[in-house]
Amino acid sequence: MTNEKESKYQAPALDKGLDILEYLAAQSVPLSQSEIALGIDKTPNEIYRMLMSLEGRGYILRDEVSGKYRLSLKLFYLSHRHSPVDELRKAAQFPLEELADSVRQSCHLSILYMNQVMVIIHAKSPGPIALSIEEGNLFPLPLTASGKVLLAYLPTTERDAILRNDQIYKKYPKPKKDEFLASLAHIQQTGAYFKPSDLAEGVNDISIPIGKANKDGLIACLTISMLSTLNANKPINSDEILAEANKCVKKIENRIGV
Repeated sequence: MTNEKESKYQAPALDKGLDILEYLAAQSVPLSQSEIALGIDKTPNEIYRMLMSLEGRGYILRDEVSGKYRLSLKLFYLSHRHSPVDELRKAAQFPLEELADSVRQSCHLSILYMNQVMVIIHAKSPGPIALSIEEGNLFPLPLTASGKVLLAYLPTTERDAILRNDQIYKKYPKPKKDEFLASLAHIQQTGAYFKPSDLAEGVNDISIPIGKANKDGLIACLTISMLSTLNANKPINSDEILAEANKCVKKIENRIGV
């Protein structure tokens, strides 16, 4: 049934055009019509009309001398007309508010910015007493659950470069550095991190990544900041909260297409 549905809604011409754009984007040199056809497993005749169309719309450019094709800056222009952070904020706003209402705790999204954690959107708990984390605030990577999750999913070389220059991490003795790196490996294995906050007394954080399954890597981090003093008579059920957080992440990922 699934194959029938996929077949029904296929658009071969669109697929062909996208194949051409993706293949040209992956190459570092201009390519001829026959080279492109070979690269996407088509015949030169099959892609002739598509090349003409893409050139006419300004997505690719053809060299007058060699006749070879390369990408124009149009895709770059289109991708930068809207800020990725703005798009992420729009996608996350409603799911984040739903989550805060469901778990009765404040939550926020963070990204990596200038080797720090930056909060880009916050949803306050609906209760009369709530933790507020201002959007735009910057926090040190090693001291936050969000920072650890963001670090955990970075490529190893990039993560090592950040930590080498991090003033807090550099002061750690070797055993603490080893413990810190082990915690990053554990995050990758479990897909979440639960810890008391190093920055605020009586606050526990649950953090999970957004977009880790995407080929482009981690996009952001969702954190629920729980005031333990509000739950003195009722212990926090971290498994239930984590399940709700994962539902929220799925909604956000669906909205941004990862």
